[in-house]
Amino acid sequence: MSTTWRRWIAAAALCVGAAAAAANADDEVTINFVNVDIQQVVKAMGIITGRNFLLDPRVKGNVNIVSSRPVTREEAYEIFLSTLRLSGFAAVEGRGFTKIVPEAEAKTSSTSVPEPASTPTGDKVITRVFALKYEPAAQLVPVLRPLITPNNTIAVYPGSNTLIVTDYADNIRRIGRLIESIDQPVSGETVAIRLEHASVTDVAQTLTKLQGEAGAQAGQKSAGGIDAVSIVPDVRSNTLLVSSQNPSRIAQSRSLISALDTPTDQAGNIHVVYLRNAEAPKLAETLRGIVGESAPTAGASSSQASTLRAVSTGGMTAAAPLSAATGSPSGGAGSAGGGWIQADQPTNSLIITAPDVVYNALRAVIDKLDQRRAQVFVEGLIVEVTADRAAEFGVQWQALDGVDSSSTSVIGSQNFTPRGSGSNIVDISANPGTVGQGLSIGVIRGKITLPGVGEILNLGVLARALAADSSVNILSTPNLLTLDNEEAQIVVGQNIPLITGQYALTGSATSPTPFQTIERKDVGLTLRVRPQVSEGGAIKLKIYQEVSSVSDQTISGIITNKRAIESTVLVDDQRIIVLGGLIQDDVRNGMEKVPGLGDIPVIGTLFKYEARKRTKTNLLVFLRPVVLRDAEGLQTLTGDRYEYIRREQEQVKVPEHWLLPETPSPQLPAFGTSTTPGMAGSRLSPVPGPAPAAPAPPPPAAAPPASPDDAGRVLP
Repeated sequence: MSTTWRRWIAAAALCVGAAAAAANADDEVTINFVNVDIQQVVKAMGIITGRNFLLDPRVKGNVNIVSSRPVTREEAYEIFLSTLRLSGFAAVEGRGFTKIVPEAEAKTSSTSVPEPASTPTGDKVITRVFALKYEPAAQLVPVLRPLITPNNTIAVYPGSNTLIVTDYADNIRRIGRLIESIDQPVSGETVAIRLEHASVTDVAQTLTKLQGEAGAQAGQKSAGGIDAVSIVPDVRSNTLLVSSQNPSRIAQSRSLISALDTPTDQAGNIHVVYLRNAEAPKLAETLRGIVGESAPTAGASSSQASTLRAVSTGGMTAAAPLSAATGSPSGGAGSAGGGWIQADQPTNSLIITAPDVVYNALRAVIDKLDQRRAQVFVEGLIVEVTADRAAEFGVQWQALDGVDSSSTSVIGSQNFTPRGSGSNIVDISANPGTVGQGLSIGVIRGKITLPGVGEILNLGVLARALAADSSVNILSTPNLLTLDNEEAQIVVGQNIPLITGQYALTGSATSPTPFQTIERKDVGLTLRVRPQVSEGGAIKLKIYQEVSSVSDQTISGIITNKRAIESTVLVDDQRIIVLGGLIQDDVRNGMEKVPGLGDIPVIGTLFKYEARKRTKTNLLVFLRPVVLRDAEGLQTLTGDRYEYIRREQEQVKVPEHWLLPETPSPQLPAFGTSTTPGMAGSRLSPVPGPAPAAPAPPPPAAAPPASPDDAGRVLP
């Protein structure tokens, strides 16, 4: 008898024995499977536990289960699940049946999602949702991923800060205990330390700098570690907020703050404040205006001038004698409650001489005013579309044969249109080169001589026909970038001279120095804008737009065409507005004819001249302002324009020629990758720098500026 048959007989006997044992009153069985096919084991477990099993066709192989003592049916089922796990399979519970599939397929099957309080045990594959309260869910994924079996998954849902884990029930319970121990509130402490003498801004900057240098030297953890200290100044109450997870670091910061918060020996202390964004002369003038509002009038008595006055700024009140504070306009300094405010323009800093309480009040105002100003990029789009249509048709007659005759004769001329227009029969007879555009057909018989005129052609009849259709499409896209509330101007055109006067000596004068006085004027495109960004994101634009051109030149001077718009508008960020323009439709019909003869049907066409002309002009001006509040938005905008110019350069490359030498075109390097020609040692890539203390928030729903299209513009 072969070994295979022996295994089948042993398995059948075990199944019968298991079924019989399952019927015992004590409900215990002794299971022993030695190198038995897994499908036979599943049949036996179905008899023992009374469960229905569905087997994946890929579930194959032999298993070994040895039981030295009787076990209950539930224990036998748990042993069976562990055996499946060791063999690379998993059991997935369903409604009235259990599926046995490869372990890699278990996570995509209908696994159960139990409540946290009823998480089962054993080697069942389940899915559990963990809702975190304190820690970010994404930060726990690298910690928990090594603890989960390779064939199962862990996912993050940031919306509700939850983790979704699919794994075996015992492992899920272990992961739950780990998450519970990690997801704890931060044990750090936050203290408020009120300063009596020093400025919270100065102390906060000193401590922050000291902490950064000490951490770099000692190799401490980065920001967010247990030794990190967060220091936030509250200028309104002159209080420092100190937070850290290490109590010793808070105690150390408290002692340093106490050592720095000491009164000065003199009443007039000198402080130097370096500004980051504001202009020192303008800010100094503003501060002098604040502290000088409550100064005594010229008629106040000397005793009143020596009394103390209060300076209230930023929630603090400072008292100082006015007798020691007199204005000094010539020196550019001003009094500040017993002190002075002076601007140093080369270093863009303020020099303040004042008691500590007054300085602290002024320091709070300086911090609020010394903020990064937003920039506004204004895209202009000036579109001018002109269409001209003209038509002419007419016949002109003249009879000049009797001019040279000595007898009585009749001469005549039927000429239409003004002289010099290029279509008058008299002008063409005298000089055929003056004939205008179009078809001109004439009948000539020799030449004749007119007294006072000279020899001309004997042109008897002239027929002219003309049809003209022309259109002009002009697109200008001026762009401007300027600071908030600062005027910017762009001029693209020519600077032409206009004669304003002339003088020359006459008569007996011998001086050969006649002269003319001229005035130069810009002709072309001019755009002048002053934007003002409001707190809500709206932009107030003060605009002057001008489009001018040279129309003609006469004896008295040059005639220019000018279209100008001057307006103040309010527009939201990245919205397009139309300022205005010219929409003109000019239609002109003219007819010249011989009375009577020109009214005859059909034949009357030979005795009249008709001209029609229509000119339609559309000129519209569009603007689109974009607020740039940080360096990233500015670099994005600059990169778009830079790459557009690079693409244009590639299109104008000189093609290679088999005979002529190669003449390479200049080409800019890619933005931020190499040194630009002509800018020695400079790189166009953004250089990282210190972030501002309080950057302005980005505008709501602000999309990055779109890339320019083939015309180099962003406006549609």
